[in-house]
Amino acid sequence: MEPFDLAQAFIEQGRQSQSSEALALVFQEVLGRLGFRHFACCSHVDPLRPPRAAVMLHNYPMPWVRAYSERKLVDIDPVFRHAERTLLPFSWDAPELRARLTASQREMFAEAASQGLAHGYTIPIHAPWLPGAFHASCSVVPDSPSIGTRSYFAVELMTTYLYDAATRKRGVDFNDQPQNPLSRRERQCLELVAQGKSNWTIGEILGISEHTVHRHIESAKQRLGVATRIQAVIGAAQGHQISIGDVVRAHGR
Repeated sequence: MEPFDLAQAFIEQGRQSQSSEALALVFQEVLGRLGFRHFACCSHVDPLRPPRAAVMLHNYPMPWVRAYSERKLVDIDPVFRHAERTLLPFSWDAPELRARLTASQREMFAEAASQGLAHGYTIPIHAPWLPGAFHASCSVVPDSPSIGTRSYFAVELMTTYLYDAATRKRGVDFNDQPQNPLSRRERQCLELVAQGKSNWTIGEILGISEHTVHRHIESAKQRLGVATRIQAVIGAAQGHQISIGDVVRAHGR
């Protein structure tokens, strides 16, 4: 099955899951089919002592989780710190991340690698519209370096949805209002965003200017009440205004 079909199927199953833990199990199964072994979709808190409203979903090895908690590594976690500084997904091997590491952080990375947690990929999650929201991110660890970019982008869509759903299941619902219908152009732009295309490329495909594409996407974000492009894609998919798998097939991908 295509990566985006798997992402769409995950979102559909998410509507039926009774708990965030059940949804995390589905997420783990889909990740395995995409070539990823471990994941952590979580608020940036102690994994064994999370506050009530925090999200803590992961399948990291428990010896590492216990050591991480006991040594309070959340205070120095370089992945968390980098995720709090950027809006863009990043590799743990990125030079801009590695260049900032302290000796303690390099040691932490080495210990994590010994537990099978290496060469990860992290999607920052920022929710400034939620009062008191925790910093958060979703990280995945691949089984091999040969996983394609389409799989990574499908993971980005799924992790954003997983954190959103887990937050709502904890009683903090920021997608609770009825959606305003998107215009045809707004749907078209979000469908192409779902394929990872830039504003310039979307403009070329639709025959409109890059500025007009930006305006349509910003309007869609406002209608959906979200802050980022990916959240807009997820919101539109949740509201049945676009379907990620069908979108990719419709554009000949």
